[in-house]
Amino acid sequence: MRKTLYIIGLSTCVFSCTSQPNVKKNTYKPKTPVVQAKPAVKPATPEPPKPKIISDHGVEFFTTNIADPTKNDNTASYGSIVSAKPAGYKVVKTYFPAIAQNFRQRYLILHYTALPDDKSITVLTQQAVSAHYLVNNTGDNDIYQLVDENKRSYHAGVSSWRNDKNLNDTSIGIEIVNTGYTTDGSGKRIFAAFSDEQVRKVAALAKDIIVRYQIPATNVLAHADIAPTRKQDPGPMFPWKKLYDEYQIGMWYDEATKQNFFDLAQLDFTTRYNEPSFIFLIQTALQKFGYGVDPSGQWDDATKKTIEAFQYHFRPQNYSGIMDAETWAILQALNQKYPIK
Repeated sequence: MRKTLYIIGLSTCVFSCTSQPNVKKNTYKPKTPVVQAKPAVKPATPEPPKPKIISDHGVEFFTTNIADPTKNDNTASYGSIVSAKPAGYKVVKTYFPAIAQNFRQRYLILHYTALPDDKSITVLTQQAVSAHYLVNNTGDNDIYQLVDENKRSYHAGVSSWRNDKNLNDTSIGIEIVNTGYTTDGSGKRIFAAFSDEQVRKVAALAKDIIVRYQIPATNVLAHADIAPTRKQDPGPMFPWKKLYDEYQIGMWYDEATKQNFFDLAQLDFTTRYNEPSFIFLIQTALQKFGYGVDPSGQWDDATKKTIEAFQYHFRPQNYSGIMDAETWAILQALNQKYPIK
């Protein structure tokens, strides 16, 4: 009996052991270290070498633009480089020039002298008024320079255009010998003509200045434009359209656009001429174009003189100072063509 029980117990143990699932032994495997790829190091882009400063007899010049011309920036120097000379120290140009710069000369303003040649020279060189250039009327090829372009000349006086004031600070002035105007029996101003030789001189001079200083068309102006309540020059006889057509100088309107506005303007002048809201609209358009007129809703003296200055420049056939449909159409066409940026 004891033997029988032993055999049964042994069989149970064998059955129990053989019925257990196979258990895998845990085998230690060392982790493989993750190696992160190093970011590729871009080779440093060397700065392009700046053009050299030119030295001539101890005077330094830099005549290359390395700034951004699309932003109207320019590092070129149209004259010698002016540098400080601090006592005990040396000013070096190791990093010259910085690209963040542009010209002071942003405007070109045209005038007439209202004097003959000899008196024009005397006044512009010996009195408290000046210009950078004087265009004579003697029939030769000479143009007189009176002031360094890098310096302010006293030609604009109290002045403004768009967002800028005191334009002596930012302009080059050209005076043209011309006797100005006389007054007829009705009080109308009769202006003297400019000779063809003078116009060619002015065009060549203006073109050179405009190209060098990248002066936009909206900044090529008459003295009357920037000071309409006190100045008339260069007056309605100055051929602005000729300069625009033949030399691409300054502003002018497109005839088709003007005609479109003119067709609409005639009705306005028949029904709305004396309405304060309409007068305010015209004054605002003059201001938007660039003139320093304050909208008042009235045909006041300042507005009349501003319209007159506008007509000198853009409608010289009629410079009455009275806004009419054609003048209004021209103003709207110009505002569309030359918006403030």
